[in-house]
Amino acid sequence: MSSRAVAADAAPSSVLPGLALATAGAIAFSGKAIIVKLAYRHGVDAVTLIMFRMLFALPLFVALAWWAGRGKPPLARRDWMAIAGLGFSGYYLASFLDFAGLAYVTASFERLVLYLNPTIVLLLGWVLFGRRATARQLIAMAVSYSGVLLVFGHELHFAGPDVVLGAALVFGSALSYAVYLVYSGEEVKRLGSMRLTGLATSVACVLCIVQFLVLRPVSVALTVAPEVIWLSVLNATLCTFAPVLMIMMAIERIGSTLTAQTGMLGPMSTILMGVWLLGEPFTVWVAAGTVLVLAGVWLLARWR
Repeated sequence: MSSRAVAADAAPSSVLPGLALATAGAIAFSGKAIIVKLAYRHGVDAVTLIMFRMLFALPLFVALAWWAGRGKPPLARRDWMAIAGLGFSGYYLASFLDFAGLAYVTASFERLVLYLNPTIVLLLGWVLFGRRATARQLIAMAVSYSGVLLVFGHELHFAGPDVVLGAALVFGSALSYAVYLVYSGEEVKRLGSMRLTGLATSVACVLCIVQFLVLRPVSVALTVAPEVIWLSVLNATLCTFAPVLMIMMAIERIGSTLTAQTGMLGPMSTILMGVWLLGEPFTVWVAAGTVLVLAGVWLLARWR
């Protein structure tokens, strides 16, 4: 057997660990909305719930930042300022708006709106840097947004006007995270993705904890249902820290393009878990909207 044939046979198996990590990361990330919706059933509000999530996640991300920064030069003042800004936009504000929006919309709709992120990044590139979108990219965006509008119309019909507020909050979350993606490129090159993620998320964790201490009496945290605590631990570990590591490791093994394509499993897994664990309806409108959103993002990646 030639060496070329041996390499061809070995290539698929060498990709499998990376694909497995990317798949597990996408599914774990998608579970966040399910856990938040389950926690809301116990009477907790968004400010308290996100505080618990970030409180349990903080030690993990501090450890990640320390581990990724071993042997690296100390941070300059401009790095700390950039980290503070990125942590505020990409993890604090985006997370809080997302948690707040989930009080009004289904987990399925939330995931579809967040999956518009690549299209928002494209729009920000046009608005902020004058990068023109091609006709194909505009078509891809139109396909994705038509899918979200389809599901939004369905939710508005059955759930009432609160859906408008929920959709605005979740879209604000997607916009805030897109700002993080647009401006994080230079810091990723300087610090590395893992170190930046650990530091920026640690900043966000502290901001969420301080927000709770300013807006709520400490006694509120002592009176939440035990289920909220355990769900928050699960959210901080399985649906926040673990998928970050899995996605980073997947990118190292199979590249960002294939990892991003595997991320299309996220909306589907959220919808399935929403139906299974939350009893959310799965209608032809939700199915059609999901297909359109995924198709639009796939076309955007293909026509980039």
